[in-house]
Amino acid sequence: MGDTPCVQTLPDQDGTRIIVCSGEFDIDSRDALDQALQNAHRDGATRTVLDMEHVSFADSSMLNALLVAHRRQHLVLAGPLSSQIARLFEMTGVDTVLNITADLTSACTR
Repeated sequence: MGDTPCVQTLPDQDGTRIIVCSGEFDIDSRDALDQALQNAHRDGATRTVLDMEHVSFADSSMLNALLVAHRRQHLVLAGPLSSQIARLFEMTGVDTVLNITADLTSACTR
């Protein structure tokens, strides 16, 4: 793996929690994402937006984290997605389950 994963939580705006992710996400780097998603749910955010524009790699552990979060909270993923992420979502059918938008602006209104 090359790009160190980074998860940054921005201040809530009108009940929307924005979590910005970048780098490569796998089983070893999933904890920070899980914690940020759990915190948004625990804090009562009405919408959680995950900005994935700068995520360059993800494996099944990230898919699992996203699906768990999707079941418990209003989760919207913001692109544009890298070709690897888009292909992963399409191959697994996750693109038909998760709310995915073209960009952060669209995600914050969905």
